Amino acid sequence: MPAVESIRAEARDRAGKGAARATRRTGRVPAVIYGDKKEPTLISLDPKELDRLVHKKAFFATLLDVEIAGTKHRVLPRDVQFDPIFDKALHADFQRVNKDSKIHVNVPVVVKNEAAAPGIKRGGVLNLVRHEIEFLCDPDNIPQQVVVDITGLDIGGSIHISQVELPQGATPTSREANFTIVTIGAPSGLKAELEAAAAAAAAAAAAPVAAAPAAGAAPGAPGAAPAAGAAPAAGAAPAAGGKGPAAGAAKGPAKK
Repeated sequence: MPAVESIRAEARDRAGKGAARATRRTGRVPAVIYGDKKEPTLISLDPKELDRLVHKKAFFATLLDVEIAGTKHRVLPRDVQFDPIFDKALHADFQRVNKDSKIHVNVPVVVKNEAAAPGIKRGGVLNLVRHEIEFLCDPDNIPQQVVVDITGLDIGGSIHISQVELPQGATPTSREANFTIVTIGAPSGLKAELEAAAAAAAAAAAAPVAAAPAAGAAPGAPGAAPAAGAAPAAGAAPAAGGKGPAAGAAKGPAKK
């Protein structure tokens, strides 16, 4: 069973933006608990207690016991809104869960044994294709992280979801059957060298083909007739059917 964190809260009686602003003016963070076919519960939180939890890794995959006036509510964090300038929490949403619930959670990916990957040693670039993976599971089987071991992974290699050990009862929700999680790509310098080598090899393979005569072409036969319009070689007999010198043509210089 995953670890459960605790946080104290106070009930508040009014909903809406005006009531939320009034809660923030008192120095607390407005929040709501919903789900499990019950009415929403409006609460406020100590910003320091919320900040302690929200910056922990896998916060959104961590179960919380929210204590309100001595009563504990088992919840899962769903959303925290922050001030874009001061990075302070403005509002938080929590979903009630019970042992029979089926919930969607985003679980962070953690890569280990980078030093044992030949591709990293050769200067390859680690590409984390998925920083988080969404799972459908029950509250007792929420994975805190997905550990990807890249021992032995070389440049051009990859790790898919089928190669990773998953917690019992946790099912990836992606429609892609065997999606990629991690790859190791070639560094820019090595990539250029590989591309240049491939181009040179392709050019070398094509050179003999270009030099060879076309398939089925026969070399010129001895005594073959010249092409149309070409003069016959000196001393060569005229081609069959060819005409001799014109009648009356002088064979030598004219007599005076």
